[in-house]
Amino acid sequence: MEHIETSSVTSTPLFEELDVNKLSNECQQLLQTLPREKWWDGCHLYLYHGFWFRPQALQGILLFQKHFQAEEDDVFIITVPKSGTTWLKNFRISKTFLDQDSSQPIYHMNCCHHLLKIPSVGLCMCRNPVDRFISLWHFVNLNRPEPLKQDSLEAGLEMMCREVEGYGPFWRHVLGYWKLSKERPGKVLFLKYEDLKEDIIPHLKSLAEFLGIPFSEEEERQGMMEEIAKLCSLDSLRNREVNVNGKHKFIGIKNSSFFRKGEVGGWVNNVNPSMVEKIENLIEEKLSGSGLSFKMSCNYTKTKLGDNQAST
Repeated sequence: MEHIETSSVTSTPLFEELDVNKLSNECQQLLQTLPREKWWDGCHLYLYHGFWFRPQALQGILLFQKHFQAEEDDVFIITVPKSGTTWLKNFRISKTFLDQDSSQPIYHMNCCHHLLKIPSVGLCMCRNPVDRFISLWHFVNLNRPEPLKQDSLEAGLEMMCREVEGYGPFWRHVLGYWKLSKERPGKVLFLKYEDLKEDIIPHLKSLAEFLGIPFSEEEERQGMMEEIAKLCSLDSLRNREVNVNGKHKFIGIKNSSFFRKGEVGGWVNNVNPSMVEKIENLIEEKLSGSGLSFKMSCNYTKTKLGDNQAST
């Protein structure tokens, strides 16, 4: 069996170009055959089966496809980066900790289901694409040795509109899981970040029921849902010691960089009007007929974009 220097791959700073010689021979050979583009952060993305990945992520996918065997009771948390991943994982872990009868393994991935065909339970969390991108831009900027140029933000939005982005295109990823949640409602739960921000309690209850660890009437009377919601609030997570001073054990970046404002609609302070119009038209085009919609801000909502309706 070929030896893969996984330690040297994971030790490469997250937002610096990887020396491809540290990858497996299989991955190196594959990269030579794939289209690539330089992303707004300076690193290269490679197009593999219709989705864009960094080389490190692509090697992980190849290993997963070759070696991982999912069990029926596995739980997969599936998100595009900066869509509330940490938040969702903490809700899930908190309920498991309080429910001693639950021992479901939990995995997290960013990949589309087209590449990783998993028979188990999936929790898909999505966020409106512009807030998500702005959050990602700030996250990358915090963790680079040199700050990003300001024009890279608009360049990144332009690339998003061209459907060139890590783990994307966003639309194909999200709509794939949206469709699966309708086809297999007992296997795939589709959640939206903005809905959880607006009123977490009913979604926390639905999440527990979906996972087979529902809150009992006694737990509801005792306020356990409210307790978990408070324990896992963004402010609570942000101020924990491990997130104030700790570092990610695999990629070495500060845990504090995973937490920013978490606002709905904060993108309006970062995007110029012409780009706003371009993005809104793109959202309407991509979601048309799907039934999926996104809340774009606290005061302005494009509702039922999937049915070509809008309201304010």
